[in-house]
Amino acid sequence: MSTLIVLLPPRDPAVPSQEWQLPDMPFLLLDKAGRTQRAGRSALALLPRASSTVLMVAARDLLMLAATVPPLKGPRLRQALPNVIEDQLIQDPQTCHIALDPQPLAAGRHLLAIVDRGWFRFVVEGFQAAGHRNLRAVPVTRCLPPAVAAETADALEEAVALANADAASTRVAPGTTGATGATPAIVPAATPIVAAVLGRVVPTAPALLLDPALDHATPRVELAIVRGTQGEGLAVPAAAVPATLGALAGAAPVTLYALTDLPGNEPRLTSNGALVSGAQPLTFEALARRAPECRFDLCQFEFASQPWRLDRATLRHLRVPLLLAVASLVVAIVGANVQWMMLARERDNINAQMTELLLNAFPKTTVVLDAPDQMSRQLQQLRVAAGELSPDDFLSIADRLARSLGSIPVNGIAALDYHDRRLDVTFKPEVKVDADLGKRLARNGLNGAIDSNTGKWTIRNGQ
Repeated sequence: MSTLIVLLPPRDPAVPSQEWQLPDMPFLLLDKAGRTQRAGRSALALLPRASSTVLMVAARDLLMLAATVPPLKGPRLRQALPNVIEDQLIQDPQTCHIALDPQPLAAGRHLLAIVDRGWFRFVVEGFQAAGHRNLRAVPVTRCLPPAVAAETADALEEAVALANADAASTRVAPGTTGATGATPAIVPAATPIVAAVLGRVVPTAPALLLDPALDHATPRVELAIVRGTQGEGLAVPAAAVPATLGALAGAAPVTLYALTDLPGNEPRLTSNGALVSGAQPLTFEALARRAPECRFDLCQFEFASQPWRLDRATLRHLRVPLLLAVASLVVAIVGANVQWMMLARERDNINAQMTELLLNAFPKTTVVLDAPDQMSRQLQQLRVAAGELSPDDFLSIADRLARSLGSIPVNGIAALDYHDRRLDVTFKPEVKVDADLGKRLARNGLNGAIDSNTGKWTIRNGQ
C-alpha cells in the first residue's frame, strides 16, 4: 500500500476564510515496501495519488493541552470536549476541532490538539475532492526526532502533574501577594526541548503568493518546539531563533534542527541551516518518514476517514463504472424480456400445431383443453376398439410380469389382483424374491414397488 506524506503550510491569521488557498506543498511518495518513489513540491490538484495520505499539520495551527477528559466516547465526548478547554482558549471553543491523543498521560490526563475547525475542514475537503480518500493528519511536532525515551517523558509528565497538584493545594503564606491564594504551578525546567526550523514562512494570501518582493524582506522562519509530549509553533525572525529558544527553555537542554533538502527550495532559497547557526540538519525525507508511524490522528469525529462514503467526489470518480453497470442491467432486462416474448410466441405456435393435429385426426372433438392428453386418450380408445391390448390392461401387464420373474417360479405366485390399472402380486411365503426383480420389471416397461406392511408388490405400466 503506497503512502503519500504532505507537509501543510500554516494558516495565515490575517487572511479571511473566503481567500484561503494552499500553495505548492512538499511531498514524499512511498511504495508499499517503504521505498521512496517520488519527492517534490506540487499544487494540491497535481499531487500523486496513493492508497493512504498523511498530512503533517503545521505546529502554529495546533494548540496542545493536557487535560482531564471525562470517560465518554463518540458524539458525547465530542460535545464535552469544548467545555474542558473553554477556560484556556481565547477563540470560541465551538469553532475549534478538538482531537484526543489515544495514548493517555500520567494522572489520568489526555493530550488534546485544538485546531480551527474551518481551516481544518478546508484542508480535509480539499484533499478529499482531489481524490485522496484514505486521509490522516498528524502534528508535525510528533514527526521530530525525540529528545528522551518515552519512559523518561512519561515520568516527567507524572512528576509535573503531582507537583502541580501539590502546589495548587498549598495556600500562600500570610504577608505574601497572590491573586488566587495558591502558589504558582511548578514548571518542569529540566524537560528537554526539541526545536526545528521548518523553513521560511510561506504566505497564503492570494496577492502575496507570487510576490517577488517577499524574498528580499526580513526572513521569518517556522519554528516547531516540542517539550515532553506537547508541542507548539512560532513564526520568528531567523536571527531571533537562538534568543527565543533561550527564553523559552531557561535551564532546560535544547536540541535544534533545521529542515534540509526541502523539495522546491533548491533554486531560490538558502537552506535553513544557513539561516540559523548551530542547527543540526534534518532532511525532509527523515521528517516525512516519521509521519506514518505517528498514532495521533487528528482526523477524528466528523473528520474521520470513511472511504466507503459515497459523497460527490466519490460519485464523480465512479461515474463511468456506474454508467456501465446501469447499461448492463438495462441490456439484461431488455434481453430477458425479448427472449421471453420469443419463447412465448414459439409456445403458442406449438400449441396451435398440436390443436390442429388433434382436430385433423379427430374432427368430432368439440372442446380442446389439453391437446396431447386428449390425443392420447383418443388413440387408446381406438386401440381398444380395434381389439389391441392397452399397456395398462391386465393381460399386457401380466405378460410383461411373466417375462420379468427370472428365477422366481411361476407357481410361486399366491394371488393376482387387478384394479385401477395396476396389478397387486402376492408371492407365497416360502418364495424368496431376489433384489433384481425391480430392475427386470423396469427393463420390460413396468414399475414395481413392495408394500413393507403386507409384502405385496404393486406393478404398474411404466411407459
